[in-house]
Amino acid sequence: MTKAPIAGNRTGRKLGQRVKKKKLKASSRQWLQRHINDPYVQRAQLEGYRARAAFKLLEIDEKHNILKGARRIIDLGAAPGSWSQIAAKVTGSTDEDVRVAAIDFLEMAPLPGVKILQLDFLDPDAPTKLMEAVGGTPDLVMSDMAAPTTGHHRTDHLRTMHLCEVAAHFAVDVLGEGGHFLAKTFQGGTERELLNMLKQHFRQVVHVKPASSRAESVEMFLLAKSFKGRKPVTDAVGA
Repeated sequence: MTKAPIAGNRTGRKLGQRVKKKKLKASSRQWLQRHINDPYVQRAQLEGYRARAAFKLLEIDEKHNILKGARRIIDLGAAPGSWSQIAAKVTGSTDEDVRVAAIDFLEMAPLPGVKILQLDFLDPDAPTKLMEAVGGTPDLVMSDMAAPTTGHHRTDHLRTMHLCEVAAHFAVDVLGEGGHFLAKTFQGGTERELLNMLKQHFRQVVHVKPASSRAESVEMFLLAKSFKGRKPVTDAVGA
């Protein structure tokens, strides 16, 4: 069971610390202060996860059981790798029998049992390389991708939603029957066409806001459960 972090000194560090570096901009100082005092950041360090994002996946799984029975997993926008850490554990992936493929245009430090591709997911070769890396049909495609920010809210929103849409179509193309798709989105931002497409291919489509996702963030996750499978392609008679 995934429990919320307990404030205090479980990590040997007290909450409520202030950042005293005078050369930092005010906005940078505020971000750093929030980061070092974030109990999920401290818990991630304590439990050996690379980022607090691990608890978002664990909390979603606790309610929706998307990791149970997963044999192969593809992780999109994987850096720094906390979701891939969890994926390798639940699939029993090893360097000798890789069952997790991760992709990000940012560099990632190696992880046992994870094939890492430093590549833009929008690269035309990315889907084929991911399927080769994972070694078989995935049961879960998960995406924490977000476009690099420009400072223009609407532009940033549209770019990240485009990544969500491309990831969804990829999932429909590669998932095994009964598989699941999880992707970062934004509150009120999922396009109707994308939702309709997912509802055609999955038995349940919901939005999720885990407790570890900061309250002030517009971040949400789009979860499509139980892929119905692809209809077999048949040759047209008399073509």
